[in-house]
Amino acid sequence: MTEAVAAVDLGATSGRVMLGYVGHNELSVRPVARFPNLPVRTPDGLHWNILGLFRNVTAGLGAAAREEPGLASAGVDSWAVDYALLRGGRMLGAPFHYRDERTAGAVETTHSVVSAEELYAANGLQFLPFNTLYQLEAERAPGLLGFADSLLLIPDLINFWLTGESFAERTNASTTGLVDITTGEWNDILISRLDLPAGLFPPLISPGASVGELLPSIATELGMRQSLGIIAVGSHDTASAVVAIPATTPNFAYISCGTWGLVGVELEHPVLTEASRLANFTNEGGVDGRVRYLHNVMGLWLLSESVRTWERSGETIDLAALLAQAAAVSSEVAVFDANDPRFLTPGDMPERIAEWLTEHGRPVPQSRAEFVRCIIQSLASAFSDAVRTAAELSGIRVDVIHIVGGGSQNELLCQATADLSGLPVLAGPVEATAIGNVLIQARAQGFVTGSLEALRSLVASAFSPKRYDPVR
Repeated sequence: MTEAVAAVDLGATSGRVMLGYVGHNELSVRPVARFPNLPVRTPDGLHWNILGLFRNVTAGLGAAAREEPGLASAGVDSWAVDYALLRGGRMLGAPFHYRDERTAGAVETTHSVVSAEELYAANGLQFLPFNTLYQLEAERAPGLLGFADSLLLIPDLINFWLTGESFAERTNASTTGLVDITTGEWNDILISRLDLPAGLFPPLISPGASVGELLPSIATELGMRQSLGIIAVGSHDTASAVVAIPATTPNFAYISCGTWGLVGVELEHPVLTEASRLANFTNEGGVDGRVRYLHNVMGLWLLSESVRTWERSGETIDLAALLAQAAAVSSEVAVFDANDPRFLTPGDMPERIAEWLTEHGRPVPQSRAEFVRCIIQSLASAFSDAVRTAAELSGIRVDVIHIVGGGSQNELLCQATADLSGLPVLAGPVEATAIGNVLIQARAQGFVTGSLEALRSLVASAFSPKRYDPVR
């Protein structure tokens, strides 16, 4: 018997609601709603349009319920680190976008209280200037931090608005920097040292737990004839994506590639060595207590922001055609450091890339096709370096690289990653995050059973990845 569930998957540039169908040896997904996720700049900074997102989420769930009146449940995942502050259940302001620059001074202030070395020992996270704990330090000046009585990360906020229940799902909470890397619970000592209100942080729940039932008011508005259960999934989108890696052997690395490229391996225990900290590798929570040991690479943001820059002149860029032109570039292109923090914020990306290349005495691309090829080669170089470092620091042998997400469709990137790493690349599925979301819901309700390895075997049977072998 096949059951249907809905996956709400909110990415940093777009969102979707997918219907997932799961049964004995059966797994498929299809979209019922897609929508953009565009930030809004106001005088005080860059924000997420969270109300618009929620409107699209509920509309998508309504469409899913109309297509499948017997819909069994829904689950929500999103990007990490960002949050809303609330008081009495009311949001105090639109959540800031992690690319907002307000945390610049907050990093130094935080490290004056707890050093970078101490933080890594406590939370195991790589340094990123937008990690939640730095964002919270930046909240002090406006005064909202002392006024708020709760904090909800983006998927937890959506779940709260859907059900009225306030929880923090563990995989996403692990990215705040405030969860103890050894216990998996809120780190009360660290929270106290950083002078954060202890009452801000809701109870933690794990993937597969019930969040609650859809509020009657929302069910009525959406025309649902029955209540809908909301189930916690790997609410950090990468946690859900890693569930859906179609791996058939344990010796794999993964790259969840979209706006960001998250490159790493799956472990049973964190790596907290000084070498790991200096390499800026992170130990984030995975489903079933696994550790996502990875490094964040800028990802396809470099390409999409370049395209936005070129389109500001009024012309429309055909990305497929531009990628084909980039693949036809016959001359060698220079490679830049895709991890340089100058590429983090919105702006003229080609100009910043040219600036980096000039500073390092390397030739600047002379055409858009060459710029695109330069970006692809630089990303592939960063990906292969991160895979190599992850293997060395963790002691895991890597025989194959799985690329999932939107980047798995970029043939030039997949082949370049295989060539530079010297390892075969298996690309797909594209909708890995939604598939992982669906599988955790399905397992929680008994539609499928087994370990992560069993779930991945089901993914491998349903979605055949495309293989790229190194050619040089």
